Amino acid sequence: MKIAVLKETAAGERRVSATPETVKKFVSLGAEVAVENGAGDTASLDDAAFSAAGATVGPRAAVLANADIVLGVAGPDPASLTGIKPGAWLAAGLNPFGERARVDAYAALGIEALAMEFMPRITRAQSMDILSSQSNLSGYKAVLDAAGEYGRAFPMMMTAAGTVSAAKVFVMGVGVAGLQAIATARRLGAQVSATDVRSATKEQILSLGAKPIFVEKVAGIEGEGSGGYATEMSDEYKAAQAELVSSHIAKQDIVITTALIPGRPAPRLISDAQIASMRPGSVIVDLAVESGGNVEGAVAGEIVEKHGVKIVGHRNVPSRLASDASALFARNLYNFLSAFWDKDAGKPVLDAEIGDAIRLTRDGKVVNERLLA
Repeated sequence: MKIAVLKETAAGERRVSATPETVKKFVSLGAEVAVENGAGDTASLDDAAFSAAGATVGPRAAVLANADIVLGVAGPDPASLTGIKPGAWLAAGLNPFGERARVDAYAALGIEALAMEFMPRITRAQSMDILSSQSNLSGYKAVLDAAGEYGRAFPMMMTAAGTVSAAKVFVMGVGVAGLQAIATARRLGAQVSATDVRSATKEQILSLGAKPIFVEKVAGIEGEGSGGYATEMSDEYKAAQAELVSSHIAKQDIVITTALIPGRPAPRLISDAQIASMRPGSVIVDLAVESGGNVEGAVAGEIVEKHGVKIVGHRNVPSRLASDASALFARNLYNFLSAFWDKDAGKPVLDAEIGDAIRLTRDGKVVNERLLA
């Protein structure tokens, strides 16, 4: 069983899908591991470290030759997979909805493409969930980015010259990224509040010492979609939420938005009028900017200013913490493959619950129900 680790080629991608730690673990399972030259350079992992862990290091063609499993962070360009053998697995973040043509190309290559972001949110798959591990880092980095752009201090400071007030931070969307953003902002000394459409998150917000801001007395609102994700809300709820947010957001110094709905454009949470109500020098960080953005006027890959408010729209935020993000991503992949490793067969054998959820292509066809629907 040969496992190939590719160097990422997507613009701005600095992560790598394996580390010396996971290479050693794969070798201990009996696998041969081949790593493309320079795959870990941007994550502070040199070729020598991979060689010392038991991997062979070489050019892409040699790495792909006879590989049974190919690992990546982002889905590789199908044209770069020349020589991959039919039936090989490709396990990576494949962005199936946004890159459907690429999925079709994987099918044409005859490989079995496994989208790690389709991992079901069930207890036994938590350690395999790349969305959770990477979102956790995104929430942390979002607060640091906000602090870097904010022209004032986060904590309250009492000095001989007077008192500096604590920054007011508002987190919109309390998933993994939002919870980490709350915790990080609290550690930096900010006054933190948060909101979400899922009523179950109120206790989580309180447990982190933040103030929950929720729409009350709107009947029939659940907010909980499949897999624990938020779902689209009713017009009645949207109107009530907009009114509540408008009155709250005008008092905030920093707003961090994290709301995403899988397979759909990011919901719009902040309007231009609401931005205009914030005081000059405030900062908004939009973690959903690559999916259309939660904030009106946010631009992917840029920091723009509107009404004196900075709107931060960095792309691929986990990649900006490449070393730690790579370590967590690589462990997700190892946890996934090792959980299904059949010692007698010397390879992983997927079950239906997880295999059918993440498998996009097989035998030259697109087979995933979420894409076919």
